[in-house]
Amino acid sequence: MLHEGYRSQAYDDGRGIYTIGYGTTIIDGRPVQPGDRIDPVSALKAMDAHLDDVQRTLRRCLADVPLFAHEWDAFVSLAYNIGAHTFCRSTAAKLLRKSPPDYAGACEEILRWHYAGGRSVPGLKKRREAEYRRCLGQGGKP
Repeated sequence: MLHEGYRSQAYDDGRGIYTIGYGTTIIDGRPVQPGDRIDPVSALKAMDAHLDDVQRTLRRCLADVPLFAHEWDAFVSLAYNIGAHTFCRSTAAKLLRKSPPDYAGACEEILRWHYAGGRSVPGLKKRREAEYRRCLGQGGKP
């Protein structure tokens, strides 16, 4: 998750959700709390577990939708950041589950997710633009 920077201490993500390490909201099976701390090795392990959960959830909600690796990477990056269950309820997921799937429309939906606490966040906007380019197969880090 190249968009996630490391933070050793829990912080509010702007929506009242506490995050730690590499964008993780769960540590030791519980939600991150104010005052929690984590070392880099534990943060990588937590990120790996979080990423596994995200991918497992996306495999269930997207079921048999065929995706190229670059599309999968872009949607996993988005879901890691907004929450896998939120992604599965999103318009992007609905467009992918259509018959036939609307891949271009689903990729375009990524660009809508640049708000936190009701405000557009420049860093999220930049991240979404990179995810969107990745989704279209135009490179960029996932």
